[in-house]
Amino acid sequence: MKILNKVLISLLSLSALAACAPESQETTEDNASSEGNATNETNETNEETDTASTEEEKVSVVTTFYPVYAFTDQVAGDHADIEMMITGGTDVHHYEPSARDMAMINDADMFVYSSDEMETWVPSMLASLDNEDLIVVEQAEAVELIEAGEDDHAEDEHNHDHEEEEVEEDHAHAVDPHIWLDPVLVQEQVETMKEAFIDLDPDRSETYTANAEAYQSDLQDLHEDFVAAFSDAEQRRFVTQHEAFGYIAHRYDLTQMAVGGLSTEVEVSPSRIAEINQLVEEYDIPVIYFQEGANSAIAETVANETGAEVAELYSLESLPEAVEDDGQGYIEAMRRNLEALKMSIQ
Repeated sequence: MKILNKVLISLLSLSALAACAPESQETTEDNASSEGNATNETNETNEETDTASTEEEKVSVVTTFYPVYAFTDQVAGDHADIEMMITGGTDVHHYEPSARDMAMINDADMFVYSSDEMETWVPSMLASLDNEDLIVVEQAEAVELIEAGEDDHAEDEHNHDHEEEEVEEDHAHAVDPHIWLDPVLVQEQVETMKEAFIDLDPDRSETYTANAEAYQSDLQDLHEDFVAAFSDAEQRRFVTQHEAFGYIAHRYDLTQMAVGGLSTEVEVSPSRIAEINQLVEEYDIPVIYFQEGANSAIAETVANETGAEVAELYSLESLPEAVEDDGQGYIEAMRRNLEALKMSIQ
């Protein structure tokens, strides 16, 4: 009887174990599934948090027009959200900030412009802002600006008193603000941007420094290409419709002979055109340049009267459409300027 009882107890125990086993396995699988789901949800949450954190860490920057935007972007890399106020063919000198512009700047960490001489409206705009924490950067702060007409040497060799008086009226101690057309000065502007970003966001100082140095190296290569192209040139004069390229002339020991002055709004007199015609014929100038996006009528008039050709130069107040369509930027546009100038500088 005892043996029978033992057998019955053993059979009952085995039955109980068999009944419990699937339930235990299902519980384990359920637990594992729950843990996996929890892990996935945690990872997704972390990714969302990381993404949000990265977006929050980006600094907010507003720039005025293309070259200012381009140099700022090169230093910032992926660590800033950068807006550009002025696009297309809008006149930078006489721009009037919109309500949207003002709202953007009031919400920004940094505002960047070229100079008081270029964006003449900036000082009054800044005075009306409510953003007391805004960092304001003038890219020209470390740059020595040249006077308009400083490199029109060829005209000094001529004794055209009346015509010279007309040109001087337009200059009137005017400063040339086109500092972004000199690759050496652009390196200084990039340095200014590097220091500004480090002040604003010191945790990324190494990144900003590396970005700046890499771009400065590219700019130095560009500068050396200009030097090499013009080093042995005997004919070092070029004629432009608008006096926007004085910094190129100044840097590379060239002579810019401009039909008009710094302002495109000043009407060019017939006597001025006649003077330029005489200079073109005397120095055998092969090309008359006009500014990309501008009316080329005056350049074509001089070319027709002297037998010269007409070609474009980029003043780069905006990125030329042809360059943008090729996925390129400032340095490529300047290289195209170099190729165009080689037509005259020989």
